[in-house]
Amino acid sequence: MRQPVYSLKLQPPWKLWPAEVKRSCPSCGPEPGGEEKKGRGNPISVQLFPPELVEHIISFLPVRDVVALGQTCHYFHKVCDAEGVWRRICHRLSPRLREQGSGVRPWKRAAILNYTKGLYFQAFGGRRRCLSKSVAPLLAHGYRRFLPTKDHVFILDYAGTLFFLKNALVSSTLGQIQWKRACRYVVLCRGAKDFASDPRCDTVYRKYLYVLATREQPGVTGTTGSRSCDCVEVYLQSSGQRVFKMTFHHSMNFKQIVLVGQETQRALLLLTEEGKIYSLVVNETQLDQPRSYTVQLALRKVSRCLPHLRVACMASNQSSTLYITDQGGVYFEVHTPGVYRDLFGTLQAFDPLDQQMPLALSLPAKILFCALGYNHLGLVDEFGRIFMQGNNRYGQLGTGDKMDRGEPTQVHYLQRPIALWCGLNHSLVLSQGSDFSKELLGCGCGAGGRLPGWPKGSASFVKLHVKVPLCACSLCATRECLYMLSSHDIEHHPAYRDLPASRVVGTPEPSLGAGVPEDPGGEARACEEYLSQIHSCPTLQDRMEKMKEIVGWMPLMAAQKDFFWEALDMLQRAAGGVGQGPPTPES
Repeated sequence: MRQPVYSLKLQPPWKLWPAEVKRSCPSCGPEPGGEEKKGRGNPISVQLFPPELVEHIISFLPVRDVVALGQTCHYFHKVCDAEGVWRRICHRLSPRLREQGSGVRPWKRAAILNYTKGLYFQAFGGRRRCLSKSVAPLLAHGYRRFLPTKDHVFILDYAGTLFFLKNALVSSTLGQIQWKRACRYVVLCRGAKDFASDPRCDTVYRKYLYVLATREQPGVTGTTGSRSCDCVEVYLQSSGQRVFKMTFHHSMNFKQIVLVGQETQRALLLLTEEGKIYSLVVNETQLDQPRSYTVQLALRKVSRCLPHLRVACMASNQSSTLYITDQGGVYFEVHTPGVYRDLFGTLQAFDPLDQQMPLALSLPAKILFCALGYNHLGLVDEFGRIFMQGNNRYGQLGTGDKMDRGEPTQVHYLQRPIALWCGLNHSLVLSQGSDFSKELLGCGCGAGGRLPGWPKGSASFVKLHVKVPLCACSLCATRECLYMLSSHDIEHHPAYRDLPASRVVGTPEPSLGAGVPEDPGGEARACEEYLSQIHSCPTLQDRMEKMKEIVGWMPLMAAQKDFFWEALDMLQRAAGGVGQGPPTPES
């Protein structure tokens, strides 16, 4: 007897919903106006569908819509937050991702990391001064950090894969051959923990790339199996060819690498999982020669003299190194007298015979992260306050003047930054407004277009004319280009605390019979200072320019600042001014 043949016609996910579906969430109660109407059948509850079917349908929605749908009611919040939904979304975004990673919510974290990843750049020169996006490697599991070199860009993802983004000549839509940044990629290596290059801001000096990685090493003769050992591999940044490798004992586990010093005496500083600093010295001019030699790994003086300290992270430039401990303390190494004088304003405690002696900085609170330039630095504490120190010749400290600071000085009008970067003679701050919009602020030298919209520079942090991605988390700048990395990690929550009322700037000391302070935040005093600065300007045009700077200092929303800047430009043009200020930013 012939068996019947059944055919199944698959429908798109958005057509699987019945014509009459009504939400019936027990926690929310019946939907208003849900009485049965004439000519219509009985409504069907969403909860009657199998959970697997609902999760399958929701997984086809964009990530933004899944998050919005999860905010409608308790039922959809539970469904949209299920790991099964995010596992399907993650496989759709990254088909080649085999493992979900780590964390409390591994699939949701992996999906959002891959949804928000992106590297954006804006060239300072040329006709086109708009934000562009680099090629996105399909194999990348989110973006953890990046580093531009002389010719290319290197990106490390959360799976330990280091990607090599190349600049190349490509054909445009009009058939013209043009040079394009970061348009092709290859995998440089896997198992990477961290990487570094020449710490100077000029990428011309970044000839080699030092990669801290984990490699499987064959076991000792007579034993079976292999061991994983940490090693440092050195690659040519121009071609990605490995030219040198050094392997450490399997008991040494490192998590960060930074470089300091000249090419002939390049010091590699390695931070262990236990918070100790080790260093070794190599000669970069001999790395490309086919020979092997032994280098000595020694404990750094900061770990020898202060064995109780547990270093959490490091930062370096060519002639100085900064250490942040797990308790938020800051220690400094300065190796040249010129940089020491710029940073501290004196040579009184500088010892040229003992340049590795750590110097402790006096700070009022725990430091979370820092940025180290050539002769100035920035620190951010647990309350979101920004402290600047060092040379201020171009106004790169953002204090409103050009006076050097020999100790950490707070920038009062900036709080809770997302990222901070210090360059040769300018500084950048990535901040987030009350409406969750991101904006980029900068101060210091504006030559070469390094402060877009402010070619003359500024002694205070002003809003730059750059369209910032919604999920931007870090940034850096070279002589030719500004780079911003976009990535959102749901397990990386803001660590800022609210400042106690007794420590707010402008709050008077409590006294007997004292009532509520008249100016708890110091706003009135700041406005008086602004008025005195405007009054000191000799001409109307100077007063207009000073007012634009003050608008950038004030804690206003992005739309409000744009309004005031546009209004000031209109007044300046109506007055017949010559210098009409920067062009209006993109809406």
